[in-house]
Amino acid sequence: MPEDLCAQDAITLAGLLRGRQVSAREVITASIERILAVDGSVNAIVTRCFDAALAKAAAADEAMAAGQAPPLLHGLPVAHKDLTDTAGVRTTYGSLLFADNVPGRDALIVSRMSGAGAISLGKTNTPEFGAGSHTVNKLFGATRNPYDLTKSAGGSSGGSAAALAARMVCLADGSDLGGSLRNPASFCNVVGLRPSPGRVPSWPAFDVADFLSVTGPMARTVADVALLLAVISGPDQAVPLALDAPPPALTDPAQVPALLERDLTGIKVAWSPDLGLPVDQDVRSALGPARQVLADLGCEIVDAAPDLSGADEVFRTWRAFRFATSYGPLLTSHRDLLGANVVWNTERGLELTPADLRLATVLRDRLAERVSAFFAGVHVLACPAVQVPPFDIGLDWVHEIDGVPQRTYLDWMSSAYLISATGLPAMSVPAGFTRTGLPVGLQLVGRRRADWDLLAVGHAFETATRHGTAAPDLSG
Repeated sequence: MPEDLCAQDAITLAGLLRGRQVSAREVITASIERILAVDGSVNAIVTRCFDAALAKAAAADEAMAAGQAPPLLHGLPVAHKDLTDTAGVRTTYGSLLFADNVPGRDALIVSRMSGAGAISLGKTNTPEFGAGSHTVNKLFGATRNPYDLTKSAGGSSGGSAAALAARMVCLADGSDLGGSLRNPASFCNVVGLRPSPGRVPSWPAFDVADFLSVTGPMARTVADVALLLAVISGPDQAVPLALDAPPPALTDPAQVPALLERDLTGIKVAWSPDLGLPVDQDVRSALGPARQVLADLGCEIVDAAPDLSGADEVFRTWRAFRFATSYGPLLTSHRDLLGANVVWNTERGLELTPADLRLATVLRDRLAERVSAFFAGVHVLACPAVQVPPFDIGLDWVHEIDGVPQRTYLDWMSSAYLISATGLPAMSVPAGFTRTGLPVGLQLVGRRRADWDLLAVGHAFETATRHGTAAPDLSG
C-alpha cells in the first residue's frame, strides 16, 4: 500500500481498493486528515460531511466483504461544487441569501457519482452564483491557490480545482458557462473538461434549453477525467437536450487508459498562441513548448484559428439573459445582499430587448457555420486556456492584460468564453509553469461532440509532458 494515499490518482486508488490492498475506510480517513491539515490555508471545501463519508465508507467495505461487485467509483473520495444541489447537505451557491439552504434532493450529477460508489467529503467553494473566474464570496471568503497561497485559484469551480491540486480528493465536479472548468484547472495545474452541451445532463436546471452552461468532470489526470465522464454522461429522460450517445461500457477503471490510447499521427492541430486576444507574456512563454510537443506526438501543426467574430456578443447576450431570468427577482427583493458582479450582469440582462436576442441568435447561427467549416479541416484547436497566470488573491478581477485594459469582470476570460459560444468540447490540461512557478494550462478544443477523441489528445500530451505530476508544497 502506498504511504500517501492522497497522492494517488483516482484510477490507481481504484485499483488498490478493488484489490483489497486498502479499505474505503482507510482512504476516506486519509482524505479527511489531509483536509484538516491543509484546507485551513486553502479554503477549498467549505461544507464538510465527514461523518456521513465515514459511514458510507464502512458500508462500501462491508459490501466488498460480502462479495458484491464494486461499482466504478467504489470508495473514491470526491467533492461537489457548491452550486450543485446535494440532499441533506448545505448548498449555498456562494450566496448570503442561501447561507442555510439544505436541498431535499440531489442534482443528477451527484446521484450518478454516488450511485457509482463515490464518497463525498463536502462542498467546494464558488463565487456567488458562479459569477466570475475568481472564487471569492461574502459567505466563505476566497479560495487560495495551492501553488501560491497569495494567488487566486480561479473560478468558478475554484474550490474543486484547489481541492484536487492540494490532494484533498481525487475527483470533483464543476460547471462551465464562460470557462469555469477550464480557468481554475489552468490556475491549479489540474484537468478540467467542458463537455459538449448535453453530454452530461444537468438536472435540475435554470433553463432546459441553455446551451452555454454545462456540468463536467475535474481531476488531476486526463484518464481520471475520462473515468468520471463515463459515470456522469449519458441520456436522461428528465433532460430534453441530453445527448443520446451512451458512455463507454466500463466495468473496471483500469480499462480507461486503453480507451484513450491513440496514434496521433496525421491528427491536424490548429495552433493559435492567442486567438487574436491580449495574452500575458509569461503565459505565452509557458505555452510555447507545447506546439513542439504536439508535433513530436505525430500531429500535423498548422498556424490557424477559427473566425470567432460575433462570439463575444453571443456569449454576453445569452449570459445576461440567463442572469436576468435566474436572479432578476433577487435583484428586486435583496439587492443589498448581492455582489457587484451578479448585480451588473443581471442589470445587463434586464436591459435586453427582443432585437438583442434576435441578433444574438443570428450571430450564433453564423458562428456555428464558420466553426463547423473550420473544423472540417482540423481535428483540434490548441490555444491558451486563460490569458493570464494566477493573479493576486485580493484583486477583484484582471483589469489589464499585456497593457490592454479590460473593461468588465468578463473581458479577461475571453479565451475561454469565446469557445463556450461555439458549443464545442474543450479542456484545459497542465502545460507548464511561469518563471515564478505558477501553473499554466493549454486549452484543447475538439470537433463537435468529439469529447472522447479530444480526451485522447489531452492524454497523449499529458503523458509526454507530465506537468500535472508536479504537486504543490503545502508543508509550511
